[in-house]
Order: sequence, then C-alpha cells, then structure tokens
Amino acid sequence: MKKYFIFLLAWPLCAGLHNLELNQALHRLENNNLQLKISRFTEQMKAYENQSVKGMNYGKLDLSISGMRSNDAGNVFGFKLQSREATFGDFGFNEFISQMDTITPGSPTFDGGTTLLATAPDDLNYPEARNHYLSKATYMLPLYTGGKLSEYERITEALQRMSQWDTQKLMNEKIYQTKKAFYDISLVENYIINLSQIMLNIQQLESVVSSMMQEGYAQEIDLLEVQARKAEAQSMVNQAKLNKNLAYQFLSFLLNEEVDSIKKVNDMAPMPSIIAQEVESNNIDIQQALLGQQISHMAVNVEKAKYLPTLGAFGEYGSADNVLWNEFAQKEFYTVGLQLSWNVFNGGSDAADLEKAKVNYLRAQNQVALAKSGVKLQVKKLETEILSKNADVKSFTKQLVFSKKVYENYQSRYKEGIASISDVLMKQSQELEILLKLLSVKNERNTKIFELNSILNTGNRYE
Repeated sequence: MKKYFIFLLAWPLCAGLHNLELNQALHRLENNNLQLKISRFTEQMKAYENQSVKGMNYGKLDLSISGMRSNDAGNVFGFKLQSREATFGDFGFNEFISQMDTITPGSPTFDGGTTLLATAPDDLNYPEARNHYLSKATYMLPLYTGGKLSEYERITEALQRMSQWDTQKLMNEKIYQTKKAFYDISLVENYIINLSQIMLNIQQLESVVSSMMQEGYAQEIDLLEVQARKAEAQSMVNQAKLNKNLAYQFLSFLLNEEVDSIKKVNDMAPMPSIIAQEVESNNIDIQQALLGQQISHMAVNVEKAKYLPTLGAFGEYGSADNVLWNEFAQKEFYTVGLQLSWNVFNGGSDAADLEKAKVNYLRAQNQVALAKSGVKLQVKKLETEILSKNADVKSFTKQLVFSKKVYENYQSRYKEGIASISDVLMKQSQELEILLKLLSVKNERNTKIFELNSILNTGNRYE
C-alpha cells in the first residue's frame, strides 16, 4: 500500500503539461529551450572577451617568487651582487694581498707582477653553492598604441552585440516553430473532427446500404464499396493522429519538457501590420549587416594603427637574498622605464593588409544595401503570397460547404434509386479532396505569416 501511495505522489511530477496556452508556451520557450541557452552562453563569452580587451588598458602586474641553488661561478657572484652582499673577497682579494710582494721592487720574490696576474682566485672561480630567492613585482602599462587597443575594444563590443542579434534571430526562429506547432496541432484536430464527421456519414451510408440490401434494392458490391471507403477514411484519421503526435513531440523538444495537450488556437494566424519605415530599423539581417559594416571600418583603423608608434611604460620592484624574504627592505631594488617601438618597414605587408581591410569595408557597404533591398523584396513577396492564400482559403471554404450539400443530395438520390453508390462515394471523395486542400492552404498561409513575423521582428512575440 505504501508503494502505491508513493507512486501516486510521484505521478503528477512525471506527467506532461495539459491545456498549455500559446503565451505560456512562448514564456517556457524563452526560459527552457536548449538552443537559446547555448546561444546566451555564447553572448556571455563575447562579453568576457570584451572585458578582457578593456582590461589591457590598465596594464599588467605580475608577482613572482623564484628559488635557486647553484655553484656556478657566474651565478653565485650574480646572486651575491643582486642580494647586495658582494665583497672584495669574492674577487679573490685575499690571494691578491698575499702576493703583493711579487709586485714590490726590491723584494726577493719580485717578478714584475707576472705571478699575481696569472693567479686564478679560488673564491671567485670555485665558490661554495649558494641559495638564491628572488621576489619581485613587475608592472607594464601601454601608454599609446596608435588607437589599436581602443579599436579592438570597440570591435569586441560590436561582436558582443552581434551575438545578441544572433540570439534574437534564433529566438524569432523558435517562436516561429512554436507558433507553427500550435497552429498545426489545431489544424490537425479540426481536420480529425471533420474526418470523424465524414466517418459518421459513411457509417450512416453503410447502414442505409445494408437496409436496402435486405429489401433487395442494393447489391453486395455496394456494401463492399462503402466499407472500402470507410477503411480508407479510418486510415486517414490514423495518419492525422500520428501527425498530431509528431507535432506534440516537436513542441516538447522546443520547450524542453513534455507537452500532453494544448489549448487550441484559431487555425488562421492573424496577419501582421507592415510599416515600411520600421522594416529596416527592426529587421535583424539588416541590423547585422550594418553592424558588420561598422566592424569592417574599425578593422581599417586597426590596420592604419600599424603605421604609428607604440609607447609603453614598465616598473619592477623586488628583493633578493639567500634566505626567503630576509632583510627585504634593506636589499630591495627597483627599475622603471619607457619603451618606444615603431615599425618603419616590413616589406609592404602592412600596406597590403590595409588595402584588404578597405576592400572588406566596401564589400560590407554593399552587403548592407543588398540586405535592405532583399528584405524589402522578401516582405513584399510574403505579403502577396499571404493575400493569395487568403483568397484560396475563402474559395476552398465555400467549395467545402458546397461539396457537403452535393454529397447529402446524392445520398438522398441513392436512397431513391436515382444515383449509384459509386456516384455518392465519388462526391464524398471530392469533399475529402477539398478538405485536404483547405487544410494545406491554411497551413501554408500560417507558415508564411510566421516567417513574415520573424522578418519584421516587431517584438510582439506573445501575440
């Protein structure tokens, strides 16, 4: 009993969403869609790249501590000198003093200094091994880079905005797919309702044929023909249900959670208002092209900066001793300086890179013009196609009403023996055909409206 109680408590947590409304789905999409999450991570990385470039303006401070031990003559002498502990004794002056009489005239050992000069002092050449600990802080600061650093900062900011446009574009695409899934499910459910009504009509026709057979007014072939049509209609119902399940699976994938049922929407999506002046200011492709043009202009400035000098400052502070941090203040040292660098010739590579950047800028300008004209043409094309689909919907709706009346008329004729069962079923086939055409036209119309909404990027995502 306890196991069943635990199962009942856990079951609602595993169940999918029921009667989900479109607005709720769009809110969940914005928060849960995995592709949008990945795109936002890309935005964050671009933001950190921009912060990294900005940080270069404040220079670089390095703290280092190194520990060494050596008996190399050059190293040991250098260690002592850096620790401010070098003495004359380190040069072997004890041996120098002991041999001073060799350079004193009148001395019995006087040789004019030949022996003294040939002496290799052991203290200098064979010192004892010594530890050396060096602690220092080094700071480097760019003072002038010809504008290159500031342009890199602007470029990374633009690339961050570009990634935000990419996320918005992906968002529009996912909204388009989510809305289409809702309208597709609603269309299919309406289609299933109409098919169910047709199935009911076929069953009624089957009963009529069976009754007429018993009275001798119909043949067995008539009944078989009706049953074959019934099986065909049932197959269409099953296929429609499979398509609806597939649409639910895709919707669940978009929202990253299971959806069991939705609240139906009108199977005709509303037509967006088109304001020509707002198309350019809102369309993402145009905005990205304009941003690309700005980035290419910044790249030209970066190449121009190669012709200018760079100036940097540096400073170093530290202390060294054979014991870590021993007498730090007494043995401290510092170094400060400036460095000017100016490349005056590199075989024409800078000139070629500058010309390449200028050509890229010209290309970006043409890409902006192409994006503007292309988007206007695409909007006009979609608007025309939607208006055409609207006319088709009206036409097929009227045809469907007419085909239903014709079918009812032929069914009455069959009962009176004026029409054959084939004539009745043919009229029903026409009704099914028009129903499928109407479903297809509505689906195509909705798809074009959602595509138009994505292009317009009006921000009315929850309408």
